Order: sequence, then structure tokens, then C-alpha cells
Amino acid sequence: MEYIDISVAINPELPVWTGDPAVKITRASSIAAGDAVNVTRLDIGAHTGTHVDAPLHFLDGRRSVEQLDLDTLMGPAWVAAFDVPREITAIDLENAGIPAGTLRLLLKTRNSRLWDENGSAFEEDFVGIAADGARWLVEHGIRLVGIDYLGVERFDSVPHGAPVHKTLLAAEVILLEGLNLSAVEPGLYHLICLPVKIQGADGSPSRAVLLRA
Repeated sequence: MEYIDISVAINPELPVWTGDPAVKITRASSIAAGDAVNVTRLDIGAHTGTHVDAPLHFLDGRRSVEQLDLDTLMGPAWVAAFDVPREITAIDLENAGIPAGTLRLLLKTRNSRLWDENGSAFEEDFVGIAADGARWLVEHGIRLVGIDYLGVERFDSVPHGAPVHKTLLAAEVILLEGLNLSAVEPGLYHLICLPVKIQGADGSPSRAVLLRA
């Protein structure tokens, strides 16, 4: 089997959403310093790097990350590519040739280049899903949607009520953010995505890989 790792590596230079905790990785104990073992300490936010958003992220009282369906996080996934400057609209999705019955949809955009081009700087001008695009996804039965940067909607949309996040999460659509799809061609794959099981958390870092179908 050929596995394609679509996760980004968590490291101190990894960009994070404005206002989120910066990544800190330190040695809690070190063999070189005379300790019996090496132990790494992580100080990160739940939405660091490749991560899953649970409904609780924007909707109080809704499901947290350990309550998400494993059946949704693993299975056939369609990768669709979009050459759009700002937002993926309902019309873009309608014209993308997404097969009927698709449950897991990964969106490849110019964002994937940002992981290499921008270094540790968070890029506010990334491609996101438009509000009508979010409604299209819900209406077409998508259960998981992934995108290749740190948010499914544009940065400047979140202060205006985060309509995309709320539309998708209210419909129990799992959001998989922070993917790197640079090495992935459009088409059908098998997705394996397992967030860390953090009780009561609104999200979790995840390892996501694709298998060629």
C-alpha cells in the first residue's frame, strides 16, 4: 500500500492562528543531562497544525472531540482541486465533479504552498469556503470536510460570526484543517484521520494519511 502523509509536522516554527498558543517543545528530562530517560514536553493549542474541529469549538453544549464518530474519520475520501483566489463557492463545488454520495471531501487550493512559502508566519489571506459553499456541503450530505490551511473559512469571516464554521458544525460535519495536499492529485483515496482522544476538548491535533484507492 502507498500511504501519503497529508499532516504537517508540529514544531516551534509552525504557524498558528492569530491569538492561539505558540508551539513550545522542550525537554522535561534528558539523558544527556543525567536523567534516566528523555521526556518531551508539549505546550500547544488543540487547533495546532493538522487538527480536527469538533462542534464544541463554536457551539456550547455540542459534541467534543472524543465523541466524534470514528466511522466518519476513516473511509473513502474525494480530493477536489480549486483554482480560486479567495473563496470556494457553491457554484465552484457544483462544477468540481464531486461524485454523488461522497461523504468525505478534501479541498486542495493554493493554500498548500503556504506551508513552504511562508515559514512560521501565519497567512491571513488564505482560501476558505464561502457561506453558500458551506450550505452546499451540508445539503449534499458531506460528513467530513478538510482544507489545506488552518481554517475552513477565510480569516476575515471569523470576526463576522464564523458563519461557515457554525453552519458545518451545527450539521455535525467534522472539520479537518491544516492539511498539506501538495503531493496529492485530485481523485479518490482512503482517508485515515485519528485525532488525539482528549476528553472534553473542542479539537485535537491529528495524524491524517491517504491511501490510494
